[in-house]
Amino acid sequence: MQGLMMDMPLMISSIIRYAAEYHGSTPIVARTIEGELFRYDYRSAYARIQRLAHAIERLGMAPADRVATLAWNTHRHFEMFYGVTGTGAVLHTVNPRLYPEQLVYIINHAEDRLLFVDGATLPIAEQIAPRLETVQGYVMMCAREHMPASTTLPNLLCYEDLLAAEPDTYVWPEFDERSASTICYTSGTTGNPKGVVYSHRAAILMTLQFMAFVHMGSRNGGPEVLMPMAPMFHGNAWQFPYLAPMAGTPLVLPGRNYEPDKLYELLEGERVTLTCGVPTFWLILTEWLDRTGRKFSTLRTSLSSGSSPPRSLVEKMERDYGVQLMQAWGMTEVIAGSTALMKPGTADLPFEQRIDQRMKSGRAMWGNRYRIVDDAGRALPHDGVAFGHLRVKSPWACSAYLKNEGGDALDEDGWLKTGDIATIGPEGHISLTDRSKDVIKSGGEWISTIELENIASAHPEVLQAAVIGVAHPKWQERPLLVVVRRTGSTLDRDTLLAFMRTRTASWWVPDDVQFLDQMPVTGTGKIWKLKLREQFRDYVLPEAATPSR
Repeated sequence: MQGLMMDMPLMISSIIRYAAEYHGSTPIVARTIEGELFRYDYRSAYARIQRLAHAIERLGMAPADRVATLAWNTHRHFEMFYGVTGTGAVLHTVNPRLYPEQLVYIINHAEDRLLFVDGATLPIAEQIAPRLETVQGYVMMCAREHMPASTTLPNLLCYEDLLAAEPDTYVWPEFDERSASTICYTSGTTGNPKGVVYSHRAAILMTLQFMAFVHMGSRNGGPEVLMPMAPMFHGNAWQFPYLAPMAGTPLVLPGRNYEPDKLYELLEGERVTLTCGVPTFWLILTEWLDRTGRKFSTLRTSLSSGSSPPRSLVEKMERDYGVQLMQAWGMTEVIAGSTALMKPGTADLPFEQRIDQRMKSGRAMWGNRYRIVDDAGRALPHDGVAFGHLRVKSPWACSAYLKNEGGDALDEDGWLKTGDIATIGPEGHISLTDRSKDVIKSGGEWISTIELENIASAHPEVLQAAVIGVAHPKWQERPLLVVVRRTGSTLDRDTLLAFMRTRTASWWVPDDVQFLDQMPVTGTGKIWKLKLREQFRDYVLPEAATPSR
């Protein structure tokens, strides 16, 4: 016997249609590439999105055709998330921070037919265009007055001209909800980037999972205001382009300018309550706040993922600025990996115990199944002590990479290989101890680089810290600490190592410290350890350089 329920496919277009119908006057504020603030609402956005859908079809795009964007968090990029996918075509958000060779590989590999660019990415597109094998047309995401006087891109079209030529009503087609909606590629830190293809069904389910996070209720009793600091090419900006319209909340988009003063201007000026981004954003922003004496009046929560934030940062955000930095685990292959919400009844814990909870990478989320296994693939207990390779099964987890490039996404039992080393507690708390490629094996024992980085970052003069393994003649590998000091600091090696010796096991203490002016970062804003390992590939530790007696 089957249930007598309507069989309606889960369509991304339904989100913006709902927002326009029931939250039509709710504002969207976006910083343009040119620097001005653009304001409209969901009703106006929906009319423009319908024009865009017509334009996409008029440009010859059919269902399953790929349309690429090389763009930042602007209102036009937001419109692409609906105007492209709603027609059945597939939106491919390309990361402009990647190297030209990677960009060429990604666009050719995805077989993109159209490429949309903005004023900040036009020079990149001009550089790589001669090597793009499948792109048949280019569109500049700007108004007519901001079109370039000259360009090497052939027959460059104007976004606003395209919209002006189309009607503002469109009949959204219904199709298999498992159809591809968007494509994101991994950062490519260990080889060529790998393509992760999301579906309409998965996008809707992931967004529904994030809804509880939005509806926690802001401290001032007013509406939530969402601003994704995570770029739209980074895991769909963690679903924020879908989440805000589905929740009916105002949406603020920071454009291209991620300077601390510009982010603060939007956070304060638009009364943002909830944001998201990797810890690097907050390390830079809190240093600026410390120097300028600024505070937040409305911001209460920031969702953190991508890499583990230093404990000192989590403490500072709440103690000094009244902002909860709430950690969740996720990755391009499974954006909704865990929930950032703490276990019910723990909100009133003492400060230190609350921070202990937030230092975990979220809790088990409904819809995901988790396991940890040892090197031989044997399941390990969820006791919060045993740590092993994290595996996941989920309706919104990647089942394979595009064209199967990059190896198998799943293990032999059908679980997603996340590449993370973790513990899982009996109540579902997930604690990442390392990436499998980053963990240090010293004398047959594992050392967690994440824990060492947290300890180093607790020093008040440390802005960023990264730990990598370097060769050792006796122990195989030993930790090397790489640090960026805070502005004006003269912190030295011995002082920092003495600080760490009182906070961890003696055999975990790094063998040496190297100071850099700037950390290498990936296209998604995470510290790029592959580059650090290359930089210090031939580094000889002081103990290893001294002959044993």
